[in-house]
Amino acid sequence: MKARVTVMLKNGVLDPQGEAVRSALGNLGFSGVEGVRQGKLIELDLADGTSEADINDMCEKLLANTVIESYSVELA
Repeated sequence: MKARVTVMLKNGVLDPQGEAVRSALGNLGFSGVEGVRQGKLIELDLADGTSEADINDMCEKLLANTVIESYSVELA
């Protein structure tokens, strides 16, 4: 089984990397970009029988800093 975990900063948390990307795009002439939020994608190859609760536990304990980040899980 495969799982994709997308981790993003929560709304209201400053995103300096996203702002750097937005600024760089503007400097390259892409004037239509008003905001950028940057996150991370984690792909997990899991043994059969791994539960969604196990994946959420992984996220809560290691993969995301839930104080400032939110996450979503997509199973494939």
